[in-house]
Amino acid sequence: MNVTLGLPVLIGLIAVALLFDFLNGMHDAANSIATIVSTRVLRPQYAVFWAAFFNFVAFLVFGLNVAHTIGTDIIDPAVVDAQVILAALIGAIVWNLITWAFGIPSSSSHALIGGLVGAGMAKAGISAAVWSGLSKTIAAIVLSPLVGFLLATVLVAIVSWASVRSTPFAVDRAFRILQFGSASLYSLGHGGNDAQKTMGIIAVLLFSQGLTGPEFEVPFWVVLSCQAAMGLGTLLGGWRIVHTMGSKITRLTPMQGFCAETGGAITLFGATFLGIPVSTTHTITGAIVGVGAARRVSAVRWGIAGNIVVAWVITLPAAALISALFYWLTGLVT
Repeated sequence: MNVTLGLPVLIGLIAVALLFDFLNGMHDAANSIATIVSTRVLRPQYAVFWAAFFNFVAFLVFGLNVAHTIGTDIIDPAVVDAQVILAALIGAIVWNLITWAFGIPSSSSHALIGGLVGAGMAKAGISAAVWSGLSKTIAAIVLSPLVGFLLATVLVAIVSWASVRSTPFAVDRAFRILQFGSASLYSLGHGGNDAQKTMGIIAVLLFSQGLTGPEFEVPFWVVLSCQAAMGLGTLLGGWRIVHTMGSKITRLTPMQGFCAETGGAITLFGATFLGIPVSTTHTITGAIVGVGAARRVSAVRWGIAGNIVVAWVITLPAAALISALFYWLTGLVT
């Protein structure tokens, strides 16, 4: 049975969740703007404002399916209490800060999911997991970058064929304009999928305290708070990771940037409407690798891409371990 929290403790936990959302926006800002910055269509300081705006307004476009998945389909809501939420958030935040410090574009999404799983299992064992939702999310670790890769590769082929009679200058000028649209769509998808993960965390905390009625729901103030926190984090950017995403993996032209962003946006839109909490980092990296490989296989710096894949694989278990350790430590001192 969950203990009823005092108002200061509840507010503190919500603040920690919003801090994670803020760091998520800062950590994943590169996902939204790496291509448009690396192709020099927008300067970084303008690009972050552009991305932050579309991060914030995403709630006007998407439903709350991802928030419901996080709140009810990863860990049994009956297991959730303040200690579980705090441990989950600490695990995700610590892992995000570690990877941000080293410029590694790991997944904030899977850090949060790993933190939730680690804390939930530390409390109630393996039975805490809702395997139907968790397996769907784990499958997305593989599928989201693959879909992004394939869509971006196909788009490069289509665009190259359509532009065969145009001069390189005309193609470059046209796609510099089109990239504003593709970057907007990607930022919209990023805000729609990623902000909902924190919404789900806050909503399940409120639900565990009996503050949202008998059925799980996401209050509108939670929606606005999470979108605002993510947008503010994006404004501060993540320039170390921008450098990795935008130039170290492969050099991009405006046409390739457009294809990568559009392929990534289509993937995120589909996943968000289906309620699947995918990684925006995985998705855009797969798309960037796809456009590089479409040009020639040697255009991709596979060593850098390989290091990123390693970070993907270890993110969920690493965040889970940190969260579980923090859960046990808090149990010792309370």
